[in-house]
Amino acid sequence: MNTPNWDDLRFFLALSETGTLSGAARAAGVEHSTVARRIDALEASMAMRLFDRLPRGWLLTAAGTALLPLARRVEDDMHALLRAASGEADVGGKVRVSAPPALAAWLLAPRLKEMLERLPGIEIELRGEARQMDLRRREADIALRFERPVAPGLAVRALGTVAYGLYGSADYLVQRAPEQWAFLGYDQSLEQAPQQQWLDKIRKGRPYALRSNDLGVLYQAAAGGCGVAALPHYVAHRCAGEVELVESDPCPVRRKLWIVMHEDVRRAPAVRAVADQIGALFAQT
Repeated sequence: MNTPNWDDLRFFLALSETGTLSGAARAAGVEHSTVARRIDALEASMAMRLFDRLPRGWLLTAAGTALLPLARRVEDDMHALLRAASGEADVGGKVRVSAPPALAAWLLAPRLKEMLERLPGIEIELRGEARQMDLRRREADIALRFERPVAPGLAVRALGTVAYGLYGSADYLVQRAPEQWAFLGYDQSLEQAPQQQWLDKIRKGRPYALRSNDLGVLYQAAAGGCGVAALPHYVAHRCAGEVELVESDPCPVRRKLWIVMHEDVRRAPAVRAVADQIGALFAQT
């Protein structure tokens, strides 16, 4: 057996996950012929057949299935090597921060001015992401999450608590009795959110006028007099006067927020500095 080109494992993993040359090519950013050629080379160097070529796709053989966890381990080790190098070398430059879309747009972005002034030379890439970025694969340097991760190798600390309330425009609340209210809530994709489940409980048969997967849409609809919505206090406070808190229906939801970094990356001076500034920002909230 010849020594394999370990870069070919990248194509092996992409093909094992997608099952087709076209899917693996899209994932790897190459032509499908390149994927086929690299798999052929890997099989030749290892003297074993890793995939069965079927009309509807490529399926792992027994040998390919046995190789899969080893290939993933090599990939993880390579990402760890890159993270360690980043931790030693990145004194300035770009720091990628991932946060839930509403937090990124309504809480972080409006308050970045002082942070940027304190951190000259650092470019912050702020991503509003509904999905959880994979910190092990360096999709982000810092992540803000409502669920405490349990994966190994991650540094986690509590940032604070996000509280919610029931809000509507002043005109809407004055012109309608509570039994006449319509509600503004999340759609099916976010129906498990605690504030949405609370809203489902208190509406007691009253209708939803609007559902959305975007908090900004719900806020604007509430401010426009379309109904009442469960909103985080930081959104309502940001635009004081456009919506009013319904004090007769206090919301018990308090969601703990966590800041997460990979153990290797958090040692980078730029990442550590941005994380400290985010922590200070929430301490003032």
